[in-house]
Amino acid sequence: MGRMTANIGNHIQRRVVRPACAALAVLAVAGGLVAGGSAGWRSVASMTVVVLGALAVAGWRDRVHVVPVALGVAAVSTLGTVFGDPPVQRQSTGMATLVEIAATLLLVCLLARYAPARAAVLLCPALGVLASTAMLRLQVPPTLLETAAQSAFFALGAIAAGAVGWYLRALESRRLRSVREARRHQRLELARDLHDFVAHDVSGIVVLAQAAQVVGADQPEKVLPILQQIEAAGLQALGSMDRTVRMLDDSAGTDRAAAGEGRPQTYGLPDIADVVDRFQDAGRAEVHADIPLSPEQVGLVPREVAGTAHRIVVEALTNVRRHAGATPLVSVSVRCDPTADAPVLTVSVANSASPLTEAGAGPLKDGGRRGGGTGLAGLAERAGALGGILEYGPRSDGGWQVTAALPLD
Repeated sequence: MGRMTANIGNHIQRRVVRPACAALAVLAVAGGLVAGGSAGWRSVASMTVVVLGALAVAGWRDRVHVVPVALGVAAVSTLGTVFGDPPVQRQSTGMATLVEIAATLLLVCLLARYAPARAAVLLCPALGVLASTAMLRLQVPPTLLETAAQSAFFALGAIAAGAVGWYLRALESRRLRSVREARRHQRLELARDLHDFVAHDVSGIVVLAQAAQVVGADQPEKVLPILQQIEAAGLQALGSMDRTVRMLDDSAGTDRAAAGEGRPQTYGLPDIADVVDRFQDAGRAEVHADIPLSPEQVGLVPREVAGTAHRIVVEALTNVRRHAGATPLVSVSVRCDPTADAPVLTVSVANSASPLTEAGAGPLKDGGRRGGGTGLAGLAERAGALGGILEYGPRSDGGWQVTAALPLD
């Protein structure tokens, strides 16, 4: 979103602002040449320099340094006020002075918006003073108090211009902070995804390795198929890491888009069946999968809801593998009814109680490793943010069940 906004701003800058500034610069030079004789060349020269400086910053601020231009404009405007012609009230001189004041106020606004903060704090008041005292070229009030009142009145324009510039700067800073925070949140979310997906595959590898140790001594012919399953699970873990890292890499995503390649999408409903199949292949439990989703139904599920459902299934099956490795039965259900009054996607993962069996069939021996992903508590918060609910806890038969209801709207 931030990149799109920047691209639109750059397009408007090139197509609209720069041509307009170039046209106004030509008009300023031509007008100065025409009015120089009647308005006074000193006033016209000062006006022309100030207008060209303000237009250069407005149209080409990515190529023109704002601070040097502001210093040059301040110097020229000061010389025009101090060493200009004696005060006159000619209409042409007054028009040139008003144009110079307007250009100075524009430059004050641009300084407050684009210049470094310290330079803007110093230069904006200086230019504001010059803009407020430029009218002294036309007429000097008879008393000092009237002179101060006149200058203070014109200083209000400089204050307003500076306030507008600082407000725009604050808006841009807020936008950039929001973009950085959104990117940070997205990277953390993808990092948690990476942990959860790889933990699911690695836990399967550990289960298969434990099984190989159990059957290796008495049934060595069964070790080779287990090793092949370990290889497949390892490749799946590498694929998950590669997919998530490519999603983290914004520059790679841009390069692939330019090359006509799609950015890797987050996991969704079609990937749940593969997760269930790999869980069944790597374990001993019988898995009952109830996922009657047609392509039309899958298309009606928002991507965020589909990704959350996938994460819930992965986390629940990983917990079954870790803590109930000897369970004889696991049930996975993913259903949606988009025609209901309150359409929801329901996700359920349940396992029966684990009997006491031979060594290697109990809970996964992970050396006391603690999880580093979101866990079910984090997924419950994520489901709540989507307007849904996630509940988990023991069943009456000694098993465990995870149930979620995620709204489709």
